[in-house]
Amino acid sequence: MMRWWGAALNAVVIMGWCVLAPAYAAPSIRVMLAADVQRLDVRAADVIWAADERGQARLYLAVLRIEVRGQAILLNGTRIHGEQVTLRAGEQDLKLWLPQPNGNGSSALSGPRDDKATLQVGGFVKVVLRGKGVMIVNHVDLEEYVKGVVPAEVNSSWHLEMLKAQAVAARTYALYQHMLSGSRQYDVVASAQDQVYRGHHGIDARVEQAVGATRGQVVTYEGAPIYAAFSSTAAGLTEDAVVVWSKDLPYLKGVECPFDLESPYYQWKASFKMETLEKNLRQLGFAVGTIVILTPQTYSRAGRVATLRILHSKGELILRGEELRKAVGYTIIPSTQFTIDSIGKEVKLSGYGAGHAVGLCQWGAKELAELGYSYSSILQYYYPRTELKDASLTRTPPIPPVVAPPVS
Repeated sequence: MMRWWGAALNAVVIMGWCVLAPAYAAPSIRVMLAADVQRLDVRAADVIWAADERGQARLYLAVLRIEVRGQAILLNGTRIHGEQVTLRAGEQDLKLWLPQPNGNGSSALSGPRDDKATLQVGGFVKVVLRGKGVMIVNHVDLEEYVKGVVPAEVNSSWHLEMLKAQAVAARTYALYQHMLSGSRQYDVVASAQDQVYRGHHGIDARVEQAVGATRGQVVTYEGAPIYAAFSSTAAGLTEDAVVVWSKDLPYLKGVECPFDLESPYYQWKASFKMETLEKNLRQLGFAVGTIVILTPQTYSRAGRVATLRILHSKGELILRGEELRKAVGYTIIPSTQFTIDSIGKEVKLSGYGAGHAVGLCQWGAKELAELGYSYSSILQYYYPRTELKDASLTRTPPIPPVVAPPVS
């Protein structure tokens, strides 16, 4: 449970007694950067060390191309032993470039081959053969990981107390996943599926200050790191976790959030083609025919669409609000706080907010920080019944029970 804090100890004086307490040593977080990739280019300022499963290392000068051919990994055209390779560049960073999804492989890092498409990371990288491609996992110090999350999730020019709140939330979320990842080959994904992480891109003095000032601090409930969910804009009450994920977590209950009116996502309109919805639902495993009626059926306590009733040529389907967002696209339907304006070949919506709205509201936290609230007060508001603790003093969180969400 506390295996990764090492043997170093600090002396802490409590009521006249000298007590030995473990010193905080950040764990290594395993960040999945991409999966199903068939080609990867790696660069370093000097040399790249590549070790296979046997620990046999090869040295490459500055540039390395990794390809998958059949069930083999090739390094600059030469097959290696086994199904994984570990890449290091000493104390220097590794620069990774992955092709676009319509090429060989898929990644959140896709884009033209320029500096913006290059991910620069510290630590080391494991390339693991999986299926017809490879999974790329960055093993990086937790504090360095948090530095890569903060500017990817919020604007580093925002108030310092908000940046601190974001840093603590990101650290807490990563530690929670690290403790519960079990036999999985990674702890978190470097996208909105978990937290957006872009390596060293966007790290500036303010990010360094926010992460450094909160080093080792995590949000806890009953002594364990919490599932520190956050999203962009609540536009009203934040949401209960049980409604979105069917997980009843006492610290993820809705609170009033009238602080995010300046968010560009506070109010929106959206539209999508009905045939696109039908096609995507089928790809997700729903046996739907031609959709005739799409209407909200139940609402959450916060007023968001909990379920929708779909009548189609093959019968009836009850769909959760978040499942609709997944089918159509999270960027197309920013939140489940919407009304349906019209239905035909095209469905038109009007709505408020962005994201699942569970936990910390980023635009709300920004406003609270500007009003003079500290990061600790902001975190306590959005995560009720919690307290800040040093990560070295926490225990492994329990796996949350799955329950039926309440609806109205």
